[in-house]
Amino acid sequence: MKVTEHLARANGKTLFSFEVLPPKKGENIQNLFSNIEPLMEFKPPFIDVTYHREEYVYRQHPNGFLEKKTVRKRPGTVGICAAIKNRFDVDTVPHLICGGFSKEETENALIDLHFLGIDNVLALRGDPIKSEGHFKPDPDGHAYAADLIGQVANLNKGEYLDEEQDDTWATNFCIGTAGYPEKHFESPNYGADLRYLKHKVDRGADYIVTQMFFDNEQFFNFEKRCREAGITVPIIPGLKPLTTKSQLTMLPRSFYLNIPEALADAVHHAPDNAAAREIGIEWCINQSRELMAHGVPVLHYYSMGKSESIRRVAAALF
Repeated sequence: MKVTEHLARANGKTLFSFEVLPPKKGENIQNLFSNIEPLMEFKPPFIDVTYHREEYVYRQHPNGFLEKKTVRKRPGTVGICAAIKNRFDVDTVPHLICGGFSKEETENALIDLHFLGIDNVLALRGDPIKSEGHFKPDPDGHAYAADLIGQVANLNKGEYLDEEQDDTWATNFCIGTAGYPEKHFESPNYGADLRYLKHKVDRGADYIVTQMFFDNEQFFNFEKRCREAGITVPIIPGLKPLTTKSQLTMLPRSFYLNIPEALADAVHHAPDNAAAREIGIEWCINQSRELMAHGVPVLHYYSMGKSESIRRVAAALF
């Protein structure tokens, strides 16, 4: 079932969902299942599955020459989504990214997902790989999420890359896209960021899920600006409970977000990570309650491979 269909059936009730990381290459999938199982009692209608693109490493040979080697740290989302869907009978939302994929590879992945009965995708540009510093698209791939969304939307109309292909079937994907309450770090200003988001919706995005944030006023202002710009699709807030003291610096550095002074001060003065986790959970519960009272369609949590803190948040709310 599509994400938008789940929202329509909820009749205004706030739903619970979360995002998982595929297991690292070589790990047993049971590790992933064991993190999902504690959250299933809260009846998530869908689970997002992230994708991490390949990285490059340089290995030096005894003769001094450097060899550029591709390293894939995690399996692809197609198989992971199929495994989750089979194990838990829940809809999955695989992430599609621009980086590292040609248009043909993207089309093939979409065909595989369609054959598996997966009805949703979250279309993202993706991050640059660490060795490059800035985003570089595949030579025959997409440079922007809007163009990736356009390809999925075209496939939904039965338009394949090979225009001469006969007997094509239209797919029927619900397309999600990302929004940034505190602005994407590469956008010059909020206005430009909002115009680009509107362009993604115009190209075919059916809903928006936001980057994590810790100040609800950021989300309320973002939602207001979206509506004023003519963006009418559902907007789903993305949340994460802080779990360690080091996340005070790691999360702003990695995700270009702001942590409110009250939360940062409390976590900074926590005697250890266990105390910091309790503070983070309580903050996330209060944040979630305010968003539920506001009437958001879904509370979407970023697990980063760990489910216990999210389970405690969900237990207080659902």
